[in-house]
Amino acid sequence: MNDIDRDILDFESEHWHYQGNKERVIQERFGFSPNRYYQRLNRLLDEPEALQQQPALVKRLQSRRDQRAQRRVVRDA
Repeated sequence: MNDIDRDILDFESEHWHYQGNKERVIQERFGFSPNRYYQRLNRLLDEPEALQQQPALVKRLQSRRDQRAQRRVVRDA
């Protein structure tokens, strides 16, 4: 993991109320699109080092990701 990856995890640990506001901050803070940000975040969730550094956050985000994937499967069935 590099500094940007660690910054992404730190950023995700902040509490966000409004998705649109978060997306604007993502662009300003990281300099890439929200889509790119979430792709990178999803890859980070599978990194053992990320789990080691922030286990509660990574497990919570993995659970959310799994729930969204399950809803898509049910919806598409």
